[in-house]
Amino acid sequence: MPTSASTKARTITIAHSPDSDDAFMFYGLATNKVRVPGLRFTHTLCDIETLNRKALEGVYDVTAISFHAYPYIQDKYALMPCGGSVGDGYGPMIVSTKALSIQDVKTRRIAVPGEMTTAFLALKLFAPEIETEVVPFDQIIPRILEGKHEAGLIIHEGQLTYAKSGLHRIIDLGKWWRDRQGLPLPLGGNAIRRELGPELIHSVTEALRRSIQHALDHREQALNYAMQFARDLDTQSADKFVGMYVNERTLDYGNDGRSAVSLLLDLGWKAGVITREPQVEFV
Repeated sequence: MPTSASTKARTITIAHSPDSDDAFMFYGLATNKVRVPGLRFTHTLCDIETLNRKALEGVYDVTAISFHAYPYIQDKYALMPCGGSVGDGYGPMIVSTKALSIQDVKTRRIAVPGEMTTAFLALKLFAPEIETEVVPFDQIIPRILEGKHEAGLIIHEGQLTYAKSGLHRIIDLGKWWRDRQGLPLPLGGNAIRRELGPELIHSVTEALRRSIQHALDHREQALNYAMQFARDLDTQSADKFVGMYVNERTLDYGNDGRSAVSLLLDLGWKAGVITREPQVEFV
């Protein structure tokens, strides 16, 4: 009796954040609009700080990571050339209930979404002596509003919704980085386990690239799918957010994007924020 294709298929485990931009990016693969003969893909959704920690153990074949985490997993994973979230003049923001000055905010204790996030790395490059406290990313704005923190470092959709909560933007670290370095700020990427081997790595990478292209080509359908992960964003805001982080740079970082990854991690290493020398390698 012939064996079905499904039982012969190799399972590739994929993990990414439950965010509208990641959902948009993986729409093609998650809904089987993009298929690869001989492969089946499973999807696990976790917050980015959890994914960074899981990557240390090599849990998933493909995983979204913060670039800050890459030096600690570089023995197990290589960076995929597609799937990156890059802020071109925008990125994580420090917000507060008060219109603090830049110097004022450097003396405050800041709520941050995780010490392995790229937002945290950028913050420590901006203000090395700043005090921080880790808070789940989706609790940072509520805790500022409750008065538990005077300021916080926000990522994801909070970059579009903070003003509705009556908060002041003190600094956009993506803009600060571009003004300082003349480069986009690479925030997150997708990494793939080296143990898969060159042939499988190539097939999976092409599948992800096709998934991103499919979403860009079928924007309305992909956005409808991504809305289930949009966390209080209306369709127009979700479309804006997705456009910020899933675009031509997501298909390929470009030379300046790749240079920015290397520079960011090198500066983090030299500043002592990163304790393992980065060896950046794209497949």
